[in-house]
Amino acid sequence: MGVAKGRRGAAVAVAALLAVAAVAVVVHRVLAPAEVVTAARATYPASVNPAIGVVGRLPVAPLIVDGRLRVYAATRQVYADQPADSRYRVTPYWSYRRWPAEVSGVVAEGTTVVSHWSDGRLVALDARTGRVAWQADGPAPADGWTARRTGAGAVWAPPGLFLARDADGRAVLVVSGPDRVAGFALADGRRLWSADVDGGCRADVGTTAAGRFVAVDRCAGPAVVEFRDVATGAPATRWQPPDAAAELAVTPVGCVQPRSRCRGLRTTGPGEGSGRGWLAGSGAPVAAPGLDSAGSELDGERAVVTAGGVVTGRAARTGEELWRRADLGPARVLAVQPGRVHLLTEANDLVTLDPSTGAERSRFPLEVGRDGLGWAPGLAYAGGGYVAVERLREPVDPDADDQRHFLTSEPVVLAAT
Repeated sequence: MGVAKGRRGAAVAVAALLAVAAVAVVVHRVLAPAEVVTAARATYPASVNPAIGVVGRLPVAPLIVDGRLRVYAATRQVYADQPADSRYRVTPYWSYRRWPAEVSGVVAEGTTVVSHWSDGRLVALDARTGRVAWQADGPAPADGWTARRTGAGAVWAPPGLFLARDADGRAVLVVSGPDRVAGFALADGRRLWSADVDGGCRADVGTTAAGRFVAVDRCAGPAVVEFRDVATGAPATRWQPPDAAAELAVTPVGCVQPRSRCRGLRTTGPGEGSGRGWLAGSGAPVAAPGLDSAGSELDGERAVVTAGGVVTGRAARTGEELWRRADLGPARVLAVQPGRVHLLTEANDLVTLDPSTGAERSRFPLEVGRDGLGWAPGLAYAGGGYVAVERLREPVDPDADDQRHFLTSEPVVLAAT
């Protein structure tokens, strides 16, 4: 009798152990770090030449890559669809997922797409196949996924993620976190340099076309603008604009990509009308009065300024007026890309001008379906001849939930100019 009870007790114990082991296996499979690559099965799409006008609407914000793909970000995924001029988002061409890390930001140059994750991991994907080209450990960002539903904050304003070219023309990726900033060769992920920083008293600005990484440093007294060489990380210049205040803010202008390879800067202080424009070269910034006005933008050395219902092109170095357009009414610069400046009129017409001459390249209402034109612009992006913009409900309430904040379930309108 006692032997039977002992056997039953042992059997129960063994069964319990097996159940615990099974649960442990399931938990491990579900929660263990994982990486899932779904590579492209179709051939790499051809480059498209889209018709000028509204292409369509999307639920999420795209990066145009190589004129062929649209790349998107989600909390734990980076994925692409094609062709670039598809009216709607379609089945992913390729997809990359990680768990449990979150996407912080995504940048792309050529056919290389780099994502930065909450654990600091950098993952470069070959846009042609979706396969991993290289991985590296970079500075961990302050936060993981911080973008809203469209993901625009991760792909159009990726925190701590910047592209640059060094003096020899080699592509460099600069990655910044609260405690460290580092440079990596974009071609293979090799770390070029690393420097400890104090994120509590500094603010990233961007990279310049001359191969400098720019940040505002308030750690040792009055605010100073620091320029580092992107190839070595060595401080190249520490510069303080005239009448700099503790509240000094620096905005990059004339950028090839979001906050990357920028040709100019605008500094502003606490007082109204305190903005000053500068051209950013290999040495200290050079005054550019043509960029003093808030909202002005830069293409090469030509500034585009909107004020009082008039759009003017000016020489950035002197402020001399080169051309004038008084036929657009109140308009704002929505986005720029090399050779094109995109303005949004009061009636939500998208007008694209040649910044050298003011000549109109295209003009059409940013209207799709029956959504109408009663919306306010949110984040915007321009690249590869395309423009994309978030549409927000009016009156705009940045603290509202996403359903109230965005115009529709597909709030991003994509246009070709």
